[in-house]
Amino acid sequence: MVNPGTRLIWLDALRLCAGLSMVGLHASADPAGQPWAAYVEVERIAPMLLRAVLYVARTELFLIISVFLLILALEKRPRSYGQVICQQSRRLLVPFTFWTLFYAFYSLNKAHAFGYAESAWAALASPREWPGFLLLGSIKYHMHFIPTLFGMLLLLPLYRTAARFPVLGLGLLPLLLIRRELDGVLYAELWGADILPYLARTVKILTYAGYGMAAAAFYTVWTRMGRRDLAQWAGPVLLAGGLMFAMKLAAAWKTVEAGQWPFSFAPGYWADYLMPVLLFALCMCLGRRQWPPLLSQLAPFSFGIYLCHPIFLDLGEIWLRGTDWAPIWQILAKIAFALPATVLLVWLISRTHVLAWTIGLGDLPRLRRRRPSQSV
Repeated sequence: MVNPGTRLIWLDALRLCAGLSMVGLHASADPAGQPWAAYVEVERIAPMLLRAVLYVARTELFLIISVFLLILALEKRPRSYGQVICQQSRRLLVPFTFWTLFYAFYSLNKAHAFGYAESAWAALASPREWPGFLLLGSIKYHMHFIPTLFGMLLLLPLYRTAARFPVLGLGLLPLLLIRRELDGVLYAELWGADILPYLARTVKILTYAGYGMAAAAFYTVWTRMGRRDLAQWAGPVLLAGGLMFAMKLAAAWKTVEAGQWPFSFAPGYWADYLMPVLLFALCMCLGRRQWPPLLSQLAPFSFGIYLCHPIFLDLGEIWLRGTDWAPIWQILAKIAFALPATVLLVWLISRTHVLAWTIGLGDLPRLRRRRPSQSV
């Protein structure tokens, strides 16, 4: 039996990998979030190959890690459902509100540079847009993660059941199938309707419960299986990952040919959404080997890297606007600028007591001070 209080360096490695990969992932698209459609096919090859590698650790990996850590924490210090949701709402939604307001106005820099400032200002002035900003995280392309995670955490009793019966972790497969089918119906029937993003997000949260169940099942497997038993599964997991990556390469080639994301390509869908699970499983299988302790020192910055990297990606895209560089050189330039700048900013924020809470470090601000307790 594994001590729940033991530091899991392999999990810290996954957290750091997920945070860093988001910088490269978002840099691999053009400023409009598309696969460089304005360029010829041959210039899209390198960007899409790089994206195929980086997309192994997508936001779903963060979701698995978050639920795994929550189950681990509850084993160490049990709490009621109400206490957990109250704590998670403060931990997630308070920083989310801060960054929503920040990006609402910071994004105007890119809007002015790329000529859509009028529509950006109109969105900020429209009462119809703000529910989406606050409920869906639509203010910036990466902010969707926090409300999605919080919605998933509301289903905590389901994950606790999966921890008791790990076979429920396989429920991820039918739930992903359901999501694919429902999304097809919703987007076909309600395209352009105001309600569509909310229905799609509801479907996403309910079906992403499968990732929570998989995470809970992984926790039980991790605590019950010994090092040798886990390690022997590394080979099969690696083989499955290789097959999935081959499917990702097929999807990447379709993107190169068409200049648009192949949303209807079923093998690409399954590869995208299952690779984070396989990556987590592989690291778990190798988790009782020696991992560099430095990873545990760096991992707490991963959430901040995720939140802050668009600040510098926007600046990089503004700077590169109008250049005739090939897409791959634009991508590498954005990464070379945004990654170290983001890490530096996150480190500075972590050292600033009044701001550290915005990246999940330090105490949340209080509206009023507690009265000092009287001595007896």
